[in-house]
Amino acid sequence: MSEEDMEVESGERPGWILPVTGLVVIAAIAAWFWLRDPKPPAPMAATAPLAATETEEAVTHLLDGAAEAATDAPVPLPALADSDAPLIAEFAALTSAEAVSSWLVPESIVRRLVATIDNLPREQVNEKIRALRPVPGALAVERSPIDTATGEERIVLAEANYARYDGAMKLLAALDMKQVGLLYRSYYPLFQQAYEDLGYPGRYFNDRLVAVIDHLLETPVPATPPVLVQPKAMYEYADVSLEERSAGQKMLIRVGPKHAEAAKQRLRELRVEITRKPE
Repeated sequence: MSEEDMEVESGERPGWILPVTGLVVIAAIAAWFWLRDPKPPAPMAATAPLAATETEEAVTHLLDGAAEAATDAPVPLPALADSDAPLIAEFAALTSAEAVSSWLVPESIVRRLVATIDNLPREQVNEKIRALRPVPGALAVERSPIDTATGEERIVLAEANYARYDGAMKLLAALDMKQVGLLYRSYYPLFQQAYEDLGYPGRYFNDRLVAVIDHLLETPVPATPPVLVQPKAMYEYADVSLEERSAGQKMLIRVGPKHAEAAKQRLRELRVEITRKPE
C-alpha cells in the first residue's frame, strides 16, 4: 500500500483517501470527506494527459437530455467558476447543511470531484485534488507476537477500523440515487467542461465515470481482515494481489466487507441512473 493509502501508525497522517470510495460515484455530484486546502487551487492537470492523437473517442454512455435539462432549468446553470455556492445548496438539499459543512471542501468542487474520480483507477489519488475532509481517528490495527526473540509481529487491519466509516456509510445509505442522478444530469455540462480542462478534449466524462464504477465493482472483498506489513513508516498489504490494486479498490478494501458491499450496491444503483435513457 502506498503512502497515499495508509496512515502512519501514530495517526499523524490523515486518512483522507478511503471515504471517497464509499461515495466514489456519488462524489461525482455530492460527496463529503477530505481535507481543506488553505486557499482555492489553481486549475488541475491530469495525472496522465492524453496524446493529441488520442483525444477523440466515441461516446458510449450518452446522457441524453443533460444539456437540455440544464438549459430548461428554472435557474440557469452557473459558470464552472461560479458553481460552488449553487452546488453546496443542492448538496444540502440532498442531505443537510450540517453534513455539507462537516465534510465538503467548498472550493472548486466540480474540478476536484472530476479529478478525484479520474484518479481512482490509478495507483494513487493526488492529495492536492482532494474534495473531502478526513474520516475521524487514526488507522486501527491489531498486533500479535510471532517471535518474541526478534520482536516479529503479525499485523492485521483491525475490525475497529471499519467502524470509522460508519458515519460515511450512513450518509451514503440516506441518499436518494434518483435525486443524485437528476442533480448530476442537471450539472453535467460543468462536469464535462472540467474533464476536458483536465486534459481530455473530445473525451466524455460520463463514460469515464461508468468505467470507474465498473472498476470499483470488481474489487475483491476479503473475508477476514487483511494482513499488513510495515517495511517503513507506512503500512502495506502483505498480499501482493491486494497491494498492487488501484487506489480506489484499496479504499473499498479498507472500509471492511460490510461497508464495501453496501457501497457497491449504491454504486450499482447510481450506475443505473447515469446510464438509463431519460423518461
